[in-house]
Amino acid sequence: MTARIGVVTFPGTLDDRDTQRAVRVAGGEAVPLWHRDKDLKQVDAVVLPGGFSYGDYLRAGAISRFSPVMETIIEQARAGMPVLGICNGFQVLCEAHLLPGAMLRNTALHFVCRDQRLRVETSGTAWTADYTAGQEISIPLKNIDGRYTADERTLDELEAEGRVAFRYATGGPAADGYGNPNGSLRDIAGITNAAGNVVGLMPHPEHAVETLVGTGRTDGLGFFTSVLKKLVSA
Repeated sequence: MTARIGVVTFPGTLDDRDTQRAVRVAGGEAVPLWHRDKDLKQVDAVVLPGGFSYGDYLRAGAISRFSPVMETIIEQARAGMPVLGICNGFQVLCEAHLLPGAMLRNTALHFVCRDQRLRVETSGTAWTADYTAGQEISIPLKNIDGRYTADERTLDELEAEGRVAFRYATGGPAADGYGNPNGSLRDIAGITNAAGNVVGLMPHPEHAVETLVGTGRTDGLGFFTSVLKKLVSA
């Protein structure tokens, strides 16, 4: 049976169709979910894609967090359903307190758009099992509110519990996508909850799943194959 992955559309979402295609390329069934509908249509996992939901008014993700669909997603995520938040989706997950911390304006106060090198910190989540810890991948990044922040206690807990999922790789020249692009504390690009079913990151894996587009890299495909394998084996 083909796993069903829901992809939420909020007003201002930009990357829902790209995410749906990524799910299909990986071998899953993409199911569109509208933000005003509490019904998740019996999906097995959910992706909150990137964009500028509600124009990022108040704070990025602050209004979307109260959309009716999020009531059900929060409930199901706490029950173990795999949920991935990409860019604006990561911001929504933080606002919904499914992940700790918050996103601030990039330190340079500029929108950043580039291919970004990441170091995978853990393969122990529903969305990273097809990677290995320490592996470097390159996927597109595009944000202006991408600076991850949290208090020192929270940061220490994330480190101690192995919940930093990705860091910005810093071992090479910026021209090759290395370096911290937005000032995120401890170079954090993505995190996971304690159970490993909820993951959020700022870069966009859905834009790196086919060789015919972009840089021709497929480094982002592992997010979607990881969760599909987990769902099939569950």
